[in-house]
Amino acid sequence: MKPTKDQLFKRQITLSEIGEIGQQKLQKASVVVVGCGGLGGPIAVHLATSGIGKLHLIDFDTIDLSNLHRQVYFSLADVGKYKAATLAKFIEKRAPFTQVKYTLDPIAKSNVFDLISEADIVVDGTDSLPTKYLLNDACVLKNKALVYGSLYKYDGYVASFNIAQGAGAYSANLRDAFPTMATDVPNCEEAGTLNSIVSFIAAQQVNEVLKLVLEIGKPLVNQVLIYNSLQNSQLKMKLTNQVSKAAIEELFFRESYFDASCQVQNSDWLISAEKLKQLISDPERRKSIQIIAVLENLKTPFEVDQTIPFFSAAIENFKIDNNKEYVLVCQKGITSYSATIKLKESFPTATILSLADGINNY
Repeated sequence: MKPTKDQLFKRQITLSEIGEIGQQKLQKASVVVVGCGGLGGPIAVHLATSGIGKLHLIDFDTIDLSNLHRQVYFSLADVGKYKAATLAKFIEKRAPFTQVKYTLDPIAKSNVFDLISEADIVVDGTDSLPTKYLLNDACVLKNKALVYGSLYKYDGYVASFNIAQGAGAYSANLRDAFPTMATDVPNCEEAGTLNSIVSFIAAQQVNEVLKLVLEIGKPLVNQVLIYNSLQNSQLKMKLTNQVSKAAIEELFFRESYFDASCQVQNSDWLISAEKLKQLISDPERRKSIQIIAVLENLKTPFEVDQTIPFFSAAIENFKIDNNKEYVLVCQKGITSYSATIKLKESFPTATILSLADGINNY
């Protein structure tokens, strides 16, 4: 079956604020969605089914079983496949009037300008603070609108940043809300999340994109919407321009925007599940190993010697015994690798290893 645009978008065109002219605006729009998980998945699908003409999906990650409770456009059969490629195939079947392409490389300082160059609007569907600041700073420097979304447990945050205000002026951006990048905010892997709040925030981001493209309603400009799903409460934090474009250009030059979850890990700092099993099974070797969980309430198939939450523990309080080997473990091997990097900086001669791919693949 090959539907017409009138058939597919009938209910939307019926809205007096949209009509045929509004639908044409959607068809001409080009949107980049960075992150294809809990936020990015539904954002991309709803934008496509609304009639956005061009979508570019960017995500380097593959689908994990633990994703499925909130990343609802993936199935059990999709586990192990690339998120962006799988989502693009789903959209191709659902939205015949949307051109969709995808990139499997991590977005980084070296490629961000190329990846967002054709976008009218960039949508942040990521779970990475460094990437959020990278997208914000790149959008400011290239005069791109950024629809922001983030999650923390039962709270969600939404805003439309860097929106043209006329006469060369732009609205507030992420650095006007949070000037510096926090280093102690856990992502969904560490903090957990409820699927309903993920879907709610994704829908709010879709709503922002549609309002911006259609030029209707009141986008969340110069403000951040903060929603709590347990109390069903929301508030808006007002923003003013505090950080200049020149200051952000200087920050962009200095910042690395490094995110361990997006980087190739140093094999010398990793221990495989097979090797760790061998060490644990040898009673004498086990005495010389300190296994440390870097997440609270981490369920492990083996006994850990300590739990030191990476995001709340001070590195300077960490005590090293040079006669022991330290193995750091987490769910997916991302947080443990980040902790390994930090500890290596302070204790370069110590033997500190991260369990490759985490407990999920043990």
